Amino acid sequence: MKVGLGSRTAMSTMLARELVMSYGWNATCYQILNPGIEHWFSPKIPAVVGYTRRLGVLLVAGAPVCAGESLPEVCAEFEDYARSQNCRVCYVCAAERLRTLFADSSEHSIVTLGAQPVWDPRDWPQLIQDHSSLRAQLNRCRNKDVIVEAAVPDEAAGDPELRRVLREWLSARSLPPLEFLVEPDVLDGVVSERMILVAKRNSTPIAYLVASPIAARQGYLVELVARSRTAPNGVSELLIDAAMQRFAAEDRLYATLGLVALASAAEPGIRENPFWLRSLMRFARLHANRFYNFQGLEQFRVKMAPCDWEPIFAISNEQRFSALTLYGMGAAFSGISPWLAIGIGAMKAVREEIRRYR
Repeated sequence: MKVGLGSRTAMSTMLARELVMSYGWNATCYQILNPGIEHWFSPKIPAVVGYTRRLGVLLVAGAPVCAGESLPEVCAEFEDYARSQNCRVCYVCAAERLRTLFADSSEHSIVTLGAQPVWDPRDWPQLIQDHSSLRAQLNRCRNKDVIVEAAVPDEAAGDPELRRVLREWLSARSLPPLEFLVEPDVLDGVVSERMILVAKRNSTPIAYLVASPIAARQGYLVELVARSRTAPNGVSELLIDAAMQRFAAEDRLYATLGLVALASAAEPGIRENPFWLRSLMRFARLHANRFYNFQGLEQFRVKMAPCDWEPIFAISNEQRFSALTLYGMGAAFSGISPWLAIGIGAMKAVREEIRRYR
């Protein structure tokens, strides 16, 4: 296999999957098996990097997947590969382990994107016992005859009813479907080790949850919760409750619902970002909620009473984090020009305001 070509052959996907299930530590590790992610393999060490290329930047999905002690060498190898392609590298949604590695590097810049809430699933029963509002929400949904069932991953991947739920959920969003680390079509990727739970009413799927393993931390990332138009309030909480119970039954030690961009818990780190980036983030908090519900996303996770919030970073191999790198990140997530995505979102928001007015 040629190193660095980013092929998605069956063989490279199989090798990437084996490495993810052996060394995956970053919450995003299993997501490198999603559609649209290229793979680079180290020629010397058992390691894989999942990435996408935008505007001369190789945007890494989280961090290299390898043994912790191999991380410095693998990063150096991958950055050498990027230079051979006349590209820079940005590790997107990196966690504390990678931040520590580059903390003293004069050749890398680190910015805080937000934070991700985390739980110990073994503490979940006590958490439910201690939060009456959460119990009430779960009971309200159960009283509407909603049940949650586990699905066989390979069967769920081809289930047209789950595809219908996803279409309905996406149609309610202001922005076009996002990609990269928020790819909604996760059922088109590798599903073998994923946990898929389906909420049903009258035997009809109305919502579903996909959780991806974080093997090296004995944990899971709740990667996606999609709900149909007919799903009652509380169905997301019911799916997460069922997932946490299953994580605990498997004796998992770690669970997260993933990044909350601009989270209040990340404010100390955000204050250390460059002035221009802090200003953009402040503007997004004030005005971008109609396009992407930052506040609602954070409030929902706070309601689930996480035991901690972990800061999440973007780390670029440039002395100062640049606007071009940020633009490349935006292009990776939107799949199109970020300005075009904002324009589409604005038009949808205007149409929605007109509809509400009428």
